[in-house]
Amino acid sequence: MSEQMPAKSLYERLGGVYSIATVVDDFIDRIMVDPRLNSNPLVDEAHHRVSPAGFKYLVTEMSCWAIGGPQQYSGRSMYDAHAHLKITREEWAAFMEDLDATFDKFNVPQPERAEFIAIIESTKPDIVLPTAS
Repeated sequence: MSEQMPAKSLYERLGGVYSIATVVDDFIDRIMVDPRLNSNPLVDEAHHRVSPAGFKYLVTEMSCWAIGGPQQYSGRSMYDAHAHLKITREEWAAFMEDLDATFDKFNVPQPERAEFIAIIESTKPDIVLPTAS
């Protein structure tokens, strides 16, 4: 009998830190100039206050950590990093469209794309303004 190999992590299936950093680089460049996001003056101000290189580093670190890589995320919680930005559902949708465009550019396979998106969607309650009831 042969022993079954353990399933590869999403981190491994996406090619590790170098591949993930390349995708993050494109994605952050895309969202930093997206007028749908920058029409929110708080987001626009944050995009001009933060170093794109530092932002890319933290997003790469967090992405790798969240999908099973050896990295440890050293940034603030999603709530602490975003609550003051008053991000709307529409802005979240634009953000996700930008992510989809980046995934398309790099031909991220559908199973890995879906798995990664589910992880990102799990952060939405900490990032997007709660809706009025």
